[in-house]
Amino acid sequence: QVQLAESGGGLVQAGESLRLSCAVSGGTLSALSLYRVAWFRQAPEEEREFLAALSWRGEATTYADSVKGRFTISKDDAKSAVILQIDSLKPEDTADYYCAADTTGRTFFSSSLIYRREMYGSWGQGAQVTVSS
Repeated sequence: QVQLAESGGGLVQAGESLRLSCAVSGGTLSALSLYRVAWFRQAPEEEREFLAALSWRGEATTYADSVKGRFTISKDDAKSAVILQIDSLKPEDTADYYCAADTTGRTFFSSSLIYRREMYGSWGQGAQVTVSS
């Protein structure tokens, strides 16, 4: 069973960069039922928002239009982690950031499904990011 754990959150100044990590565990990586890992965020009183996703084996990336150019998702094979690099942070980036895993392959049925949080069955506990102006 896939387990996810986010780290790297905290208080940062606007304009700075931040690197969030999502550690993936739960068994031998080659045997893991893991198809895609995504990052979402949720600000207070807002819906959970898709940010970016990466296919676990092919490493194809998908981004929400709103974050293209500032957010970069990548994989750290040595640490079995998925990284979300956020540049030029803005106060409106303040939110809880979650990583999530598609463990059934559903997000490969249609590209539109990549953006939908209900397609991801495993979630981390979240990392809080606060950006001060």
